[in-house]
Amino acid sequence: MDAPETSSLLLEIGTEELPAIPFLNELPNIQQKFQTILQKNRLECTINFYYTPRRLVIFSPHFPRFQKTETLEFFGPPLQIAYKNDKPTQAALGFLKKCGITEEELQTTTKDGKEILYCKKQATKLPANALLEEIIKEFLESLNFGKTMRWGSLKESFIRPISWILCLLDNTLVPLCLYDIKSKAQTYVHRNVSFEPFDVANTESYFKILSENGVILDQNLRKEKILSELQSIEKTRGIQVEIDPALLEEVIAITEYPSALLGEFEERFLELPAPCIITSMKVNQRYFATYKDGSLHNGFVVISNSLSPNQDKIITGNVKVLRARLEDALFFYHNDLKNGFLPEKLKDVTFVEGLGSMWDKTERERKLARALGEFFQEQLQAQESDLKLALEIIDQAVALSKADLMTEMVYEFTELQGIMGFYYAKALRYEDRIAQAIKEQYLPNSEESLLPSNLISAIVALAYKLDNLLGLFSLNKIPSGSRDPFALRRAANGVIKIILHFNLSFPLSETLNTLSKNYKKFDIKMLENFILERLESLLEFNPSLLRAVLATGERDLVQIFKKIDALNTTFEKQDKQLLTQTFKRLANITKEVDLHSSLEISEEHLLASEEIELYEAFKQCKAKDTEDYAVRLESLLSLAPILERFFDKVLVNAPEATFRNNRKHLIARIYKEFLAIADIKEISF
Repeated sequence: MDAPETSSLLLEIGTEELPAIPFLNELPNIQQKFQTILQKNRLECTINFYYTPRRLVIFSPHFPRFQKTETLEFFGPPLQIAYKNDKPTQAALGFLKKCGITEEELQTTTKDGKEILYCKKQATKLPANALLEEIIKEFLESLNFGKTMRWGSLKESFIRPISWILCLLDNTLVPLCLYDIKSKAQTYVHRNVSFEPFDVANTESYFKILSENGVILDQNLRKEKILSELQSIEKTRGIQVEIDPALLEEVIAITEYPSALLGEFEERFLELPAPCIITSMKVNQRYFATYKDGSLHNGFVVISNSLSPNQDKIITGNVKVLRARLEDALFFYHNDLKNGFLPEKLKDVTFVEGLGSMWDKTERERKLARALGEFFQEQLQAQESDLKLALEIIDQAVALSKADLMTEMVYEFTELQGIMGFYYAKALRYEDRIAQAIKEQYLPNSEESLLPSNLISAIVALAYKLDNLLGLFSLNKIPSGSRDPFALRRAANGVIKIILHFNLSFPLSETLNTLSKNYKKFDIKMLENFILERLESLLEFNPSLLRAVLATGERDLVQIFKKIDALNTTFEKQDKQLLTQTFKRLANITKEVDLHSSLEISEEHLLASEEIELYEAFKQCKAKDTEDYAVRLESLLSLAPILERFFDKVLVNAPEATFRNNRKHLIARIYKEFLAIADIKEISF
């Protein structure tokens, strides 16, 4: 294929300030979307994508001038359908039109034993500049930022109004008209420098204009500048800056020339719990919190987008804004402490239609927690010296768990629910384990989240998640496709993680049936399968291992995990294909055998040396009966070479029933030992 001649492409879409969060949600897809559209148009090349809050920029130093050469093949109808009386039918004429050829250019070929119409030709090689307008239009329309807006009399919409378009191919302006904006060889610089457009002579001048006029186009360089300045602040002031990754990405997205500035608020505000201050700074002002000697420091770092040399004025303005926020937070905090917990107010807050109020939810969770306390009584006794007190702590923690939803602080900052409950419980002198359980009730709440720190907190967290699952499944509000408005997949993941981490016996069918008695009747099997599906997505094992364990009827989550882990570990050391082939023969041979029968073996009817050897080896396996699944599996798998000799030399389906049944019973008993762990015929590698 001919290598296309290349040139440089520079595309800049200038906009009003882009909202950071919707933009960042789409950011991982932007470059790939443009690349995909180029490939579709046979203009494949490597591109770089840059952004600031006012521009999206595509740059390729080696952009093809023409489409890549491509051979097109078209297969048409059979000759007997294409021609009647030596004249082309509508089928033939339609094929000619589709291919864009005359009858003289038509060819034939053989396909599936029939002679058919055929066309082979080179695709038209269009110049890139003739395609760019449609490519860019498709690209912009493909971007999904959630909400979009219209401006002027346009029918098209975008995340923000488009202000200018610059498109240079080989340093020559490509005339475009998109969103009622005509492309010009112009760009705009930092607003502190000028509001007027700058003329762009070529690609080199474009990058120079921006770098000399307050715009760091490369987002990675903006990130480096921010991190470098944060390190400098830490070093000179003897403090530590908490670098929140999400906040860092946000400030990179909203600045063209970031500068890190340190401000300080009055120490009296440190009376507030640290999360109140940090959340107020982060959510409202996009400030980074600072620490000194392991404790929150009365400092903050603001990332300024200003080129003004008067940094003190910028810091003073930000301090003033933050002071007002913290005054409000301090007022809320004192008010909440004065009022104490008021869980009865939850009666006025609807949880979900059909499941009553948040008070009703809390009461259901208390019942679940009591039942879970009984289920896990043995583990609780091992961790807690006073079981009765532990159960009372669990009940009180659940009773108070949602009370902070009625506080002024959580009303202002909903992300602090549970966290503020912890601080208020501590300040109001509730038992430490109650406060901790309130704080940890939503854990784990993400893929990388911590788990509850103790069994009391774990039971409170399980009650919350299980009520969500049981309650919403009872209303048939089950996730479908990518839709999961109530985060039930996350709840199921949380249940699994807690159960496995604390090694709690949790037979799904039995436990869910017992816990569901306070809910509207529904098919518990659906919820059981839903949780098992989440188990498959959480465990990094061959999925067939899970299917093999489930095929035995095992439904205890901990035992399922232990069995899969043993299977995975044991098979990793062996020839997987050979082993599965050998042992799957056990299942095939015993299809007609009732595995629930006594499967008696008459030793006097064991005649062949191979079957005697197999029987003796199997008895040794049985002697190693243990709770360690890996040991049991290794012992069973060690039978493989003996089984091979047995299958090679011994006729299982012997003519005489006594010998035939004896041999089948021996095979069935070995297979049954496997079934205590997994059904090996379900395993595939």
